[in-house]
Amino acid sequence: MTKRFPMRPLKGLFAAALVLVLSGCYMPIRFDAEIDINRVGYYDFIFDGYLAKVELYQDLKDRKISREEELVQVSQIKDDFARDSAASDFKYYEKGHFHITYKRAGDLLQAKTMTFYRRNEYILGLSYNKNTGQITMIGKSLARDIKDRLRAAGLDTSGELRVFSDARVISHNAASVKPFRSKGPNYKLYTWKIPNLLAPTPILKIQVHPPQS
Repeated sequence: MTKRFPMRPLKGLFAAALVLVLSGCYMPIRFDAEIDINRVGYYDFIFDGYLAKVELYQDLKDRKISREEELVQVSQIKDDFARDSAASDFKYYEKGHFHITYKRAGDLLQAKTMTFYRRNEYILGLSYNKNTGQITMIGKSLARDIKDRLRAAGLDTSGELRVFSDARVISHNAASVKPFRSKGPNYKLYTWKIPNLLAPTPILKIQVHPPQS
């Protein structure tokens, strides 16, 4: 007779692995984001949406922490965002979910990078490579098994990302592209509609000047 082993410990291992990989990470749940980046590297970035703190969500789901401990962590998250002048409109809901508005602008050729939220909390970013003369926009990439575990745990992503640019775009995976002359004669609008975590990671590359020899 084949002995059957209980599945609950295995689920526990999956949850532990998920928290280990994404410990401390913020995950976009529902969002609307725009990037306006022109041909000389000036950008405006706006994110308005709901995030989840993965570790806090999992601990609450597993009933590992009390209401008091939850509120302490929420206060720490709020303070974390309050330290960044680009962040505003913080509002906590429940189960590790909160709302945030984030606005940042600058000269990417000088700054070299723009990361939302931070390098160790990467959700989406812009980077400039002076050797190639290219600017790359890319979202956070997760392995398929991590995506599957997040969705099984009750976390998923949906939203829309729009990029406006009059630069020469050399590659992208946007769902749609159309002229957007209200911003200028050469502007185009690149749109990504993200139905869930399994959607391709948004990426776009533009050429701002010839590569260095």
